[in-house]
Amino acid sequence: MITQDAYPVEPWQVRETRLDLNLLAQSESVFALSNGHIGLRGNLDEGDPHGLPGTYLAGFYEVHPLPYAEAGYGYPEDGQTVVDVTNGKLLRLLVDDEPFDVRYGELLQHERTLDLRAGTLSRLAHWRSPTGKQVMVTSTRLVSFAHRGVAAIEYVVQAMDEFVRVTVQSELVTNEDQPEISDDPRVSAVLRHPLDAVHHENTERGALLVHRTRGSGLMMAAAMDHDVEVPGRVEVSTDAREDLARTTVICGLRPGQELRITKYLAYGWSSLRSRPALRDQAAGAITGARYSGWQGLLDSQRAYLDEFWDCADVEVEGDPDCQQAVRFGLFHVLQASARAERRAIAGKGLTGTGYDGHAFWDTEGFVLPVLTYTKPRAAADALRWRASTLDLARDRAAQLDLKGASFPWRTIRGEECSAYWPAGTAAWHINADIAAAFERYRVVTGDDSLELECGLEVLVDTARLWMSLGHHDRHGVWHLDGVTGPDEYTAVKRDNVFTNLMAAHNLRVAAEACGRHPEASYQMNVTTEETAAWRDAADAVHIPFDEELGVHQQCEGFTTLAEWDFSTSTSYPLLLHAPYVRLYPAQVLKQADLVLAMQWQSHAFTPHQKARNVDYYERRTTRDSSLSACTQAVMCAEVGHLELAHDYTYEAALIDLRDLQNNTRDGLHMASLAGAWTALVAGFGGLRDDEGVLALDPHLPDGISCLRFRLRWKGFRVTVEASHNEVAYTLRDGPDESLTIRHAGDDLALNTRVTTTVAVVPRHPLLPPPPQPPGREPAHRRAASHAER
Repeated sequence: MITQDAYPVEPWQVRETRLDLNLLAQSESVFALSNGHIGLRGNLDEGDPHGLPGTYLAGFYEVHPLPYAEAGYGYPEDGQTVVDVTNGKLLRLLVDDEPFDVRYGELLQHERTLDLRAGTLSRLAHWRSPTGKQVMVTSTRLVSFAHRGVAAIEYVVQAMDEFVRVTVQSELVTNEDQPEISDDPRVSAVLRHPLDAVHHENTERGALLVHRTRGSGLMMAAAMDHDVEVPGRVEVSTDAREDLARTTVICGLRPGQELRITKYLAYGWSSLRSRPALRDQAAGAITGARYSGWQGLLDSQRAYLDEFWDCADVEVEGDPDCQQAVRFGLFHVLQASARAERRAIAGKGLTGTGYDGHAFWDTEGFVLPVLTYTKPRAAADALRWRASTLDLARDRAAQLDLKGASFPWRTIRGEECSAYWPAGTAAWHINADIAAAFERYRVVTGDDSLELECGLEVLVDTARLWMSLGHHDRHGVWHLDGVTGPDEYTAVKRDNVFTNLMAAHNLRVAAEACGRHPEASYQMNVTTEETAAWRDAADAVHIPFDEELGVHQQCEGFTTLAEWDFSTSTSYPLLLHAPYVRLYPAQVLKQADLVLAMQWQSHAFTPHQKARNVDYYERRTTRDSSLSACTQAVMCAEVGHLELAHDYTYEAALIDLRDLQNNTRDGLHMASLAGAWTALVAGFGGLRDDEGVLALDPHLPDGISCLRFRLRWKGFRVTVEASHNEVAYTLRDGPDESLTIRHAGDDLALNTRVTTTVAVVPRHPLLPPPPQPPGREPAHRRAASHAER
């Protein structure tokens, strides 16, 4: 576990005060840098030791056959796995003839800092070589937000107490060795030597390598160039071969003198462009980086982040852990998406190879709501990527003898890559989640242009999918059979409430979109009869409810299933310790399912139903998924369990900073990091938008004295400042002088001239806080309990 003594809690940075080789892989994920196009894991500059080497390009993957013990019609045939591309981070140092390696000699000081406002990773290492020579090494690394294809490193070596000869080997290395594969199904497949050399070239101070994948046929280029500053004589030379390019710098340093190297890196890839075009793209990016210079790259990085934080920052007074964590989460969500530009946002972003680098419903369900309110351009680009895969989704639906489009459960390019039908293809709700993300973007931004550009086709084809999946029974009730909701421990069931409500929402918003764009929908052969059928199905959807218990059933018959025996099953996650044949027929949940429905479709439930449902499902939810804690935080806050909600917020926010699930080494949990924002803003801030209006109702737990957050809404910038007694709404600017929102269920007019302050409406829980399954109390609550003992 990553502990606070090595990682102090600070509001605007994540700082590692000593190097722990046992946590090296975890720190590489935490310190990863990305701009949505290029991803660099936080490996040490010298490359060794490492936990998991990693340099990634969004959307760059290799294919491999999916193994089946027994094939079935409609099963996907090929998997896709993110490729560890050419590593340009490497700067190997020799002091006289001793390689700088933290495992040898004496590491007198070591500190790394991820600066959330500067967008840089800096490192300081004071090292004494085995022969007694001392050097101070400082480096600063960035992946540029302003230059999509550029990364850069400033590397400084200072002689400390006597003359040293310093040699730096700056490298591009392709086809690095990878760690052995894990038995955990959430870990990536290992690709051995995935890239074939196509071209290499070099100049005196730089080089360029071009490679191609064998199966997917994608080609990528990586280039480097260097500025070298040092007093006195220096020799610089470069050589290149198929999988390695090396620029060598050698000089002598007297005590106090410094060697300063600025390394510029450029990356690009394509499935269409020629080798010369890719080579020139990378060379052009290097030229642009050199034109900006190191200081220019730093300045543009800071300016980009200043603008982001001005519209996205969340301030949490009274809880420094959550303060640091929510900013860390927002920073990494931005890094995963800022310059992705029509590439998938993976579940791990570009921080590791977990889940093979695939994108899931996490993107539309958890990451895009945050971006829609804080960085809408990035959200729009992510939606454009999804729309660009529509033809593949149509092909998949046709293969399954369905109409419309069936989007994949997990993918990089757009094809279905899940080899497990019950938790993959049968999780049809992803189609409604995508439709909801398009609708949320339209509602929150007030921009209809994206819908006309590409969203309408997605809405229409997902609506058609639902009509071919569902059916009316003889009583006129509309059902969906053979579906898996968000809870993957209850699979291939009838009438999952979450799926049914989201499908109904999909059908309604598709019909409304066709009404807004009659000419475009006519071109898609949409008729008034078809949209009327969509509305009829949505109005007739079956929502299972157990009258005796007074709770909604997660799916038809769920409350009659056998209870899970937690007394004999306390090793989590259950999916690694219990067979699905035991999980599927039991009342045990991997993650929030019906509880998520109450957040996303809040208007479909009464306050009493929400309280009863939270109480019932809390006792049965194991939170074996990182998607769960933030949702439970939101709904526990709504029904008045504010302290429990605070504990869940801590778990969602600290999942990677404290490695709470023991798998941060494989990459960060983007949905949970986004969920930290959701837990605070939708949970304690009460944000809802499912009825097309900006609704807020803040209530704070005892451990938070003030919550301040910023939102974008229809071109307005709104700041909300909540204490335990009152809420202040500031309309900073916008297309008009006034905006009407909903506060605690009532309309409230805001204007740009004055801050509007209103009282917090007291909220009293209808039921006492519920227990959780044995050993599954929220992480913060468990830690507090241990501390008390």
